[in-house]
Amino acid sequence: MLAMQLRLPQSTLTMRIYMQALSSGAEPQRYCQLILQQDLLGGWTLIREMGQPGTRATVKREQYLELDAAQSALMKARDQQMKKGFKVMFSQGADEPHSGVQHGYD
Repeated sequence: MLAMQLRLPQSTLTMRIYMQALSSGAEPQRYCQLILQQDLLGGWTLIREMGQPGTRATVKREQYLELDAAQSALMKARDQQMKKGFKVMFSQGADEPHSGVQHGYD
């Protein structure tokens, strides 16, 4: 049977970074969520979700074959958002890509 021949990844890995841009009164608060997760075929998907709480979010997906390339894209996306004034509020997953992250609740 074909289903029995398909081997699932032994360990699925999900990394998540939740960021917020602190509002300055007149501007609405914004958030950015970056999620890196392994698919069933061993590839990687980077999901970028951005918006304002309570409104429709923008979601973009990027596919990667290798974990290293996917982690690099995750860190690059995080760094780009930090340059725009976002602060990391929460991170979860592998320790390696989160090294050097400064949390927004200092």
